[in-house]
Amino acid sequence: MPHLDTPAVRTPHEVLTCYYQAMLDKSADDLADLYATDAVHEFPFTSPGFPPRYEGREAVRAGYRAAWGASPAHVQEVRRIATYETADPEVIITEHVVVGTLTTKGTTFTVPGLLILHVRNGLITRVRDYMDGLGVPSAGA
Repeated sequence: MPHLDTPAVRTPHEVLTCYYQAMLDKSADDLADLYATDAVHEFPFTSPGFPPRYEGREAVRAGYRAAWGASPAHVQEVRRIATYETADPEVIITEHVVVGTLTTKGTTFTVPGLLILHVRNGLITRVRDYMDGLGVPSAGA
């Protein structure tokens, strides 16, 4: 029987919901707190001026704090297209579209993306983040 003082461990689906909320809130701290200390966040489709990966929770925190702090993008909605279970209960795949505005121009953007999340003991251990990195800059063109 579990000890009553032990907090419940988040499922991969719960972690994903928190991940999307951190995006909406533009909270690098809330996002980074979802990661294991030695987690890796990879961007297989790199964009100019953006690193191909973050290694460790604090690199995620610093990287997103810098990126979101400098960005005129305001995320208004994350539309979940589909979430897929895998044979590995620690891995889920999700398709989404991020919808927002560029505050500097008042233009809107939609950026499709796909995440492969590895979650162990309620924390993200690895993310492969496939996104259209040019979707936001092209909205300001």
